[in-house]
Amino acid sequence: MGIPVIGCKCAVCTHGGHYNKRKRTSAYIEIDDKRFLIDVGPDFRMQALMYGITQIDGVLLTHTHFDHIAGIDELRIFNFLQKKPLPTLLSASSYEDLQRRYFYLFQTGKEKGSTTAKLDCRLLQSDFGSLDFEGVSVDYASYWQMGMQVNGYRFGKLAYLTDVQRYDEKIFEFLKGVKTLVLSALRYKDSPFHLTIPKAIAFAQKVGAERTFFTHLDHEVEHDTVNAKLPQGIELSYDGLEIGFSYG
Repeated sequence: MGIPVIGCKCAVCTHGGHYNKRKRTSAYIEIDDKRFLIDVGPDFRMQALMYGITQIDGVLLTHTHFDHIAGIDELRIFNFLQKKPLPTLLSASSYEDLQRRYFYLFQTGKEKGSTTAKLDCRLLQSDFGSLDFEGVSVDYASYWQMGMQVNGYRFGKLAYLTDVQRYDEKIFEFLKGVKTLVLSALRYKDSPFHLTIPKAIAFAQKVGAERTFFTHLDHEVEHDTVNAKLPQGIELSYDGLEIGFSYG
């Protein structure tokens, strides 16, 4: 829901400080001259303005829940700037759902004069795999959140997995050799949709990355208090965090 949560009077929402102000989860990947966006939530316009995003060479969608796709109409400025549809990587099930939710983006015969966002959708062909996306090698994996397929992405030694709930043990083979892991961890209390912080810690320790950053945190998580309790090599992410990683 983003933090502060509308109408909430808890300590994090009312007096949380910089690290506790959280827009919806997304990531911006820079590899050589390529710039990729992972998910485009309802806060995307403000995020793009805050962090000076003026180039997007491709979009990678993890899944189609509101908090990960609701800013999709804002992508149209990049159509205008770059004068072409945006290459968009997603699963077949996400593509079908996107067509239902944003039917007007896929209407044919109205291209001339249309100002809607234009996407060049490219579908993942399996649950796990590798492909070339706009000149960059990308590995992908599938897991599930309450029955919805979600995709995680890997760029060299960096892996990004959000909204993890149920997964196959094959995921750890996919993550073998990862040095930097970004992983969702909602809170300490159980959730039917996400890993708890203890479960995310166990997951991260099984992966064995040198650095793990927890993302998709809710307002029950006070940044400094929780960060101080985490094992070495694991820390909470925050809006505007920049992480260097090895791609080669």
